[in-house]
Amino acid sequence: MDPIHFMELAARLGVGLVLGALIGLERQWRQRMAGLRTNALVALGAAAFTAFSMLVPEEVSPTRVAAQVVSGIGFLGAGVILREGVNVRGLNTAATLWCAAAVGVLAGAGYPAPAALIALLVVAANTALRPLAHAIGRRGGNETEIEHSLHYRLLIECDEGVELHVRALVLQALSAGALRLQRLASDELDGHTPRVRLQADLVALVRADDALEQAVRRFGLEPGVRAIAWHRDSGDPS
Repeated sequence: MDPIHFMELAARLGVGLVLGALIGLERQWRQRMAGLRTNALVALGAAAFTAFSMLVPEEVSPTRVAAQVVSGIGFLGAGVILREGVNVRGLNTAATLWCAAAVGVLAGAGYPAPAALIALLVVAANTALRPLAHAIGRRGGNETEIEHSLHYRLLIECDEGVELHVRALVLQALSAGALRLQRLASDELDGHTPRVRLQADLVALVRADDALEQAVRRFGLEPGVRAIAWHRDSGDPS
């Protein structure tokens, strides 16, 4: 594959920027933390990294670059959730950034039509599905499920400098499988060394002690993590 020319590179980056701005426009209208500029820059950056891999095709594979983009966006999404709190609104913003990165990767790889399709689907999901989600939430169809679920609380004490990294690990490890993350909060601790305590409230339909213990062992290997504790509550965590 021949390296792409300057005009073609500019066109691909422009497509990524415009489609990212399209996604961000809806976010900005709803006054979300990650709005017009953030989504535009995420898509542009993803497009730039992907296009770079095509400028030197003998050195870097575009698919490998795309995989690294996905990993990097995970940390950016954790930063958004850090600012807004782990709730539906914050998680949706992080997911939108993730999709904006996918749009940028396709645009940078030279697939403007699929990139535009994904951008339109993201906007449609954030607008058309919003009333449906609210309607389902108001009906409370999952009350029985919540009533008979098990609630866990995980406490992690870590250095302030690694808080964002630990948050990303918690989101990755505990937002899938038997455990479902309901809330993630943090408090600064008094002391000579700046530290924070992360509190993760989790829910599961079945006993998930082993899964949580496995995640705890994983967290304990991370540099900067000072203490970890968890317990199972009989009721909904406050």
